[in-house]
Amino acid sequence: MAARARPPRPLERLRERIVTGERGWFFAAIADKVAERRVAKGLSQRELAELVGTTQSAIARLERGGRPPRIDTLLKIAEALDCELIVELNPRY
Repeated sequence: MAARARPPRPLERLRERIVTGERGWFFAAIADKVAERRVAKGLSQRELAELVGTTQSAIARLERGGRPPRIDTLLKIAEALDCELIVELNPRY
């Protein structure tokens, strides 16, 4: 009897959506914008992490599409990068 494939876990689904950059996916867009803005401001990941009060590895994880940060951390990142964090809820059609 063949082994039954298990359905992907929520975290695996989230990672897949981030990695594939699914159209309109919130965290993939955030990851790209954080990296672009950080580089444009001439900051290293370590320098941004110090401004935010987190670790360099947390910034690297965000930028490569790993586990998304908490909303309060995103707000601190936006502040450090002199940006607004705008979250939209749009109805599905």
